[in-house]
Amino acid sequence: MFSVDTHTHIISPDTEAYPPAPLGGHRSTWSEERPTDIDGLLRAADEADVDRIVVVQASTMYGFDNSYVADELARHPDRLVGVGSVDFLSPKAVDDLHYWIDERGFSGMRIRAATGTTTVPTPGRGLDDERMAPVWQFLSDRKLPVCIQMHAKHAPILSGLLREYPGLTVILDHLGRPQLGEGEPLYPSAAGSPRLSETGRVFVKLTPPAILRAQREAGSATGLVRALIEEFGAKNVVWGSNFPASEGTLSGLFELIRAQLPELDEADEALITGGNAARLYGLG
Repeated sequence: MFSVDTHTHIISPDTEAYPPAPLGGHRSTWSEERPTDIDGLLRAADEADVDRIVVVQASTMYGFDNSYVADELARHPDRLVGVGSVDFLSPKAVDDLHYWIDERGFSGMRIRAATGTTTVPTPGRGLDDERMAPVWQFLSDRKLPVCIQMHAKHAPILSGLLREYPGLTVILDHLGRPQLGEGEPLYPSAAGSPRLSETGRVFVKLTPPAILRAQREAGSATGLVRALIEEFGAKNVVWGSNFPASEGTLSGLFELIRAQLPELDEADEALITGGNAARLYGLG
């Protein structure tokens, strides 16, 4: 079965070629305690029988300098897909997007609308900051997926963006922190706006941080995962190990996710474990 890990990170041991420049000025703990370079990632993926690997820019290590990921994309085009980060508020953001996508080979971008730490700044007044309009238009025109790290409370704003930019496709990193209270909608919607699942252009990313949060706050993640698949459909769910930011082996992190999945037919499981990511990123 074709497998794609949609959420990994890499850290180079060469700090002269790739100097730390973390957003917020504070390097993430995991990048100091579990720094894994490209060779370590490839070995871990091979051990887990992962065919293709999406490497997400480690902005808590390198900020908006995507050079390390870009260099490894050029070296391993048969295995890697790159998701980069640019400053969506910068007046030259579209130029930066052109560079990283057209010249350096990235297939998607990422923005933090919210974070799990207090050390990483979130941009402007949020996803609908007017300075971001050229970026959303660019991503919509190019139909490039954007990974968004957000909370459920941002869902109404995101729904408005999806309505305004019909080519925009979104992947909710770590499930976008859905609401876990019994009887609550996973993601709230504004009056007159479609639910995120109704747009057909929102994908939810199952990762260990999302699973562990649900287990910690709701006692179990299986009900949440079942509800997400029922609401969005298997065709809009992907998985990612968050290796090495999440502690454990890549294969062990995938087993954590797999244990939460409801009973699925082979076709739906194939979509979640690789087929949807292949469609999103144009993988052959």
